[in-house]
Amino acid sequence: MSDHHDHNSPLPDTVLRVKALESLLTEKGLVDPAALDVLIDTYEYKVGPRNGAAVVAKAWTDDAYKQRLLDDATAAIAEFGFEGRQGEHMIVLENTAEQHNMVVCTLCSCYPWTVLGLPPVWYKSAPYRSRAVMDPRGVLQEFGVTLGDDVEVRVWDSTAEIRYLVLPQRPAGTEGMDADALAELVTRDSMIGVGLVKPPGEATA
Repeated sequence: MSDHHDHNSPLPDTVLRVKALESLLTEKGLVDPAALDVLIDTYEYKVGPRNGAAVVAKAWTDDAYKQRLLDDATAAIAEFGFEGRQGEHMIVLENTAEQHNMVVCTLCSCYPWTVLGLPPVWYKSAPYRSRAVMDPRGVLQEFGVTLGDDVEVRVWDSTAEIRYLVLPQRPAGTEGMDADALAELVTRDSMIGVGLVKPPGEATA
């Protein structure tokens, strides 16, 4: 599943209003569309997800921190200074060899902005929000994730009160890497649960 899967679906009213406002501001010369695209890309893929990646890497390299993260994610994440709106009540879900977690928000698009930045288009789409619950393995396969039948897939529904962050499995071949290097391997999708962290040399942006 990717951002282009539902181009033929009707756009939500809010999206249409935003696009109309963007067009108006562009026509008046108040907004540079290219600059706006760069800004959105930065917050969706780089700034926000890098916060979460730092948290994940710390958990991989510090057992005491990992336990604090699993016990009280909000407080442990706040140790990095990542707190505030959309991150007040965090729960971290650990992926293991026996269980794979993925996150959805079936009613709207609740998302932990403080650690993941802007939510991707597909996360907010109706197809993802419905199919992630009804056919999680099928959705995972569309993202390129195929799990064995012995792995339990659990889907967690974010709410206005609770936000989830997936702690992905640390890939093999990273034993000698420090937290900074490990953080570079962690992707936004792996922290939502629709991706896996790949070993060095296989990781993609």
